[in-house]
Amino acid sequence: MSATPPSVPQDPWEAAYSRFETPEREISKFMARLRHAGADNWPKESAVVELFCGRGNGLQALARIGFRNIQGVDLSPRLLQQCTGTAKTIVADCRQLPFADHSQDIAIVQGGLHHLPTLPDDLDQCLREIRRVLRPNGRAMFVEPWNTPFLRIVHAFCNNFLARKCSAKLDALATMIDHERITYEQWLTRPHAILCIVDKYFVLEQQSFAWGKWNFLGQPRS
Repeated sequence: MSATPPSVPQDPWEAAYSRFETPEREISKFMARLRHAGADNWPKESAVVELFCGRGNGLQALARIGFRNIQGVDLSPRLLQQCTGTAKTIVADCRQLPFADHSQDIAIVQGGLHHLPTLPDDLDQCLREIRRVLRPNGRAMFVEPWNTPFLRIVHAFCNNFLARKCSAKLDALATMIDHERITYEQWLTRPHAILCIVDKYFVLEQQSFAWGKWNFLGQPRS
């Protein structure tokens, strides 16, 4: 009889993420973001790609809104194995996208850019690739953490032991921040550089900075 293979321990960040938010709550959150950006009015036959798609809850949100031509890209085969639904998933580096020039209508990133290891170089390369694969009238949508007053209050609670003890969700968030601190703080402390690179590749349609998030929608700059 063959021995049962040892189970692979869950990544600490992933374990905290699973405590922070259920898949269904995350799908609902993603749907709300998409609708706020106007996705209900976007053609549902559009070629849509979500980058840094992880487990695929953003892909599920797109499908529920009615999009039919959806692809997801992530660097982690393990995360993509958890994706369900009809969207095609591709293991690839978002700094070198496996798509032809001007082949996509919509590119979406929700919480992936702040994981890039090096600013500004990796961000510049990633956004240049997004612009390359988008059609001239395409759309780019980004949602990332931003150092707003609200986020600074959240960080203060994350650094409070009693607050973390009283809230499992807050403790999960604090644990996630601890495990991504280098890239997270690098992102939060470079707002001017980030916005300059975005402006280099995209023409702004709508943008907001609220509740600890930067929401951006734009079109490729010609």
